[in-house]
Amino acid sequence: MTKEIEDNVQKWLSDVGVFRQKVPDDNTNFHFMINYPEDNVMDVMQPKQSSDLVVIGCATNVSVEHLTEMRNLSPKKREDFIWDLRFMINTLGVDFQLQHPDNILENFLVTAEIFEDGLSKNKLISTLKTVFRAKIMCVWKIQRKFGYSEDGKSNTSDSMYV
Repeated sequence: MTKEIEDNVQKWLSDVGVFRQKVPDDNTNFHFMINYPEDNVMDVMQPKQSSDLVVIGCATNVSVEHLTEMRNLSPKKREDFIWDLRFMINTLGVDFQLQHPDNILENFLVTAEIFEDGLSKNKLISTLKTVFRAKIMCVWKIQRKFGYSEDGKSNTSDSMYV
């Protein structure tokens, strides 16, 4: 059944034009790198120990400029920012991991799972969109808090596909 899932997932990703490449990975039955949207890299994989599961994930590093701004905040404001980010992501129907030593957000990972009995082209693509929307919500929250240039203009974009 794993090979059938792999073939279907690869075909569906290719059908919608987001498939980029298969990645060698000893920890997975299959691991695909995709571009969704165009310049955003995401991963679609099946862990070795879970042959009835597909995981969609997107990891994001925080920019040096935003890290600098976070370091300039008081410890209390950094803590409040991390709690606000947690509460926001938790409402989006995804799983997440935040790397935030001293409450300075260095990177984050957003994931979602689809089990075999619910796997379809529609579910796969809608889950890709959900994971991406959660990622972009985090990016927008970071930009809203830390994304202003020295001249006071916002560096944010109004497009979901930045």
